[in-house]
Amino acid sequence: MATLLLPFLFLILLSQSPTSLSIRPNHPHPLPSKPKSLIFPLKTRSIPPSSLPSSPNKLRFHHNVTLTVSLSVGTPPQNATMVLDTGSELSWLRCATSSPLSFNPYASSSFSSIPCSSPTCVSQARDLPIPATCEKSSKKCHVALSYSDASTSEGSLSSDLFRLGDMSASPSPIRTTFGCMTSAFDSALDPTATTGLLGMNRGALSFVTQTETRRFSYCISDRDSSGVLLIGSTNLPFMLPLNYTPFVQINLPLPYFDRVAYSVQLDGIRVGSTQLPIPKSVLLPDHTGAGQTMVDSGTQFTFLLGDPYNILRTEFLRQTERILTPLNEPDYVFQGAFDLCFRVPEGKPVPVYVPSVALVFKGAEMVVAGERLLYKVPGEKRGGDGVWCFTFGNSDLVPISAYVIGHHHQQNVWVEYDLENGRVGFAPVKCDVASQKLGLTL
Repeated sequence: MATLLLPFLFLILLSQSPTSLSIRPNHPHPLPSKPKSLIFPLKTRSIPPSSLPSSPNKLRFHHNVTLTVSLSVGTPPQNATMVLDTGSELSWLRCATSSPLSFNPYASSSFSSIPCSSPTCVSQARDLPIPATCEKSSKKCHVALSYSDASTSEGSLSSDLFRLGDMSASPSPIRTTFGCMTSAFDSALDPTATTGLLGMNRGALSFVTQTETRRFSYCISDRDSSGVLLIGSTNLPFMLPLNYTPFVQINLPLPYFDRVAYSVQLDGIRVGSTQLPIPKSVLLPDHTGAGQTMVDSGTQFTFLLGDPYNILRTEFLRQTERILTPLNEPDYVFQGAFDLCFRVPEGKPVPVYVPSVALVFKGAEMVVAGERLLYKVPGEKRGGDGVWCFTFGNSDLVPISAYVIGHHHQQNVWVEYDLENGRVGFAPVKCDVASQKLGLTL
């Protein structure tokens, strides 16, 4: 989940019926050829809307799908379930002494608060969107986070021992810097099931950087609850080769460019066999950094800047005019960014002749087809028809200043983040079949 703070950073739009993808690693499975790699099963779980904290002053966006991973933290270990977010840097836990779904720092002998004078507070927190400050009374390093859906959290920068997955099979615990938050409102977190957030971008304080993780990957099924998270190298004999696209690196600080995000170069978009007439210059970051393309596990759908979105919208409407029935309600915009919606008879699937949409990157492409192109809006009906909306949103309606590739379009795609070689890899895969072949039981 990327943050949104002036002058920059990014929005995640979220649906009205919250659910989550949960990683429940009963035990990690070492890969035979790569003993340092660990595999965890993913599982889909619904979150009732009533479990989310309500606030009349918050935006109406809510997470309906998140990835969570199980860890243990502290000495003796305390169980924690954390949202896995490649769009965020600082990991954090909800800290309290009595709540069963919070981390109790006073019960951990290995817990320590980080003082204001620490190099971690002074220099390593440089990538955080809000600079760390000093708590005058305690002299602790104070951190605050604010996300695009108006989620917020604040507390003290701290450190403790983190263990990923089952303690009996995981590697030795790693001392990890995180935020021990005493105040938190986060729509990404189901307060009945999650404890915090695990930051997985490339910032100095991310979990990836602190644990020296050089590669990790995942896949999400579009059919059932099965899925896979892999930490380490991908070397699966049943998979097609990964096609890689390099990270986009801009070393010069720019107000609208997130230098620690997983940014790639979007070269073009194709609908069916039709290449859209989008100038390549529009797909490049401009002199302010606006227009970067991020691959983000914390975002559900995909967002395009206004001009390319309108070209895609027009061509998709043209190619589906005899296949799909437009909603034709100009004032209806799902989640504030999805203004292309259709009527589909209840009980019927999306027509098989709907053209695919291909996102073309330098060296790779991601093809979105079938039901991944349309999302059935919960609770919306028009007579005997349901309302289905195009799963590409208009960034300008939000507004945001970036292209964001969400995980809905990553279903049945193996996605690898290769920090060692500065690239992201994609390969088509039946994720439910991959889970079975890896012997993962959910």
